[in-house]
Amino acid sequence: MRNSTCLLQPSLATTVALPVIYSCLFPAGSFGNVLAAWIFSRQALTKRTQYIYLANLVTANLLICSTMPFLAAYFARGYQWTYDSAACGIANHLGTLIMHVSMYVTIIILCSIAVSQYATLKKNSDAQYSQAVNENFYRHVLAKFHQPKFAKYLCIIIWLTVLCITIIAIIHNVQARAKEEFHRCYNIRVEAGEFASMIAAFLGTSCFFVSFMTVVLSYYSLTRHLNKIQKNTCIGEKHLIYSTVKRNIFVIQMILTVCFLPYHIFRPIFYVLLTNNDCPRLNYLVEIKNFLTCLAAAKSSLDPVITLLLDKTFKKSLYGLFTKATPPEH
Repeated sequence: MRNSTCLLQPSLATTVALPVIYSCLFPAGSFGNVLAAWIFSRQALTKRTQYIYLANLVTANLLICSTMPFLAAYFARGYQWTYDSAACGIANHLGTLIMHVSMYVTIIILCSIAVSQYATLKKNSDAQYSQAVNENFYRHVLAKFHQPKFAKYLCIIIWLTVLCITIIAIIHNVQARAKEEFHRCYNIRVEAGEFASMIAAFLGTSCFFVSFMTVVLSYYSLTRHLNKIQKNTCIGEKHLIYSTVKRNIFVIQMILTVCFLPYHIFRPIFYVLLTNNDCPRLNYLVEIKNFLTCLAAAKSSLDPVITLLLDKTFKKSLYGLFTKATPPEH
């Protein structure tokens, strides 16, 4: 059992650096994602399936951005708040709920986008070169990821599943903490959570690695597929399309690797080492966890920049907006 009486002592890195980082990410992420939502909404009729995924991704990004002011306040003042204060409750319960729900929705939707792009490319190129087994797999599994109806229901299921798991974990945590007395909001039980949090963390970590490996396998399979058809034929004009899809999947893989992988590697280590009652070590572990969470949250603010680099339609729409050009007809 971890030492629930251990008094966390936040360092300047927590009380200064994290509030500053979140305060900078909030306006940049909010503006960028609102702008992205408006631009993507104009493409809804021409790229319906892609729009569904992107609309849900932008929604998750905006929700994460909405928690940043509360997180900034929590890390700046949480060690002075009383545990039963309204500010503590909002930051811990509402903030935690929105942050983790949106984070895992983002991860799964990024995976779905990668699979959708891979499926679209396979649809256009498998007619001549695929074997019967691959064609059946495409028809019954992959093909659904670029169908608008499937994308819509998939996103609904993702939101509801992640929301239910997170709410159940938070309810169990609140009930467990009600039996104990805490003087400060920033404490080891809040930062580590109860048993229900560990179960939710295990499910979340498993979900991440399944999504991560799916994207890696999609990229690997796509690379092999392109090498195969390039040996058999000259793909000519389609080469740019293939390269674009390959690049997009690679970028999704890099996002998962840079922003989310460190957090999910450290998370099980965090819970294992919490069994040690060394207070300085617990402080150190909590601060690492909070900075890795911040790294994951930063992805939501960087998404519009990544989209600007990858999506020509987004780039043209953004250029037309600021140059007051006539919007393209749809």
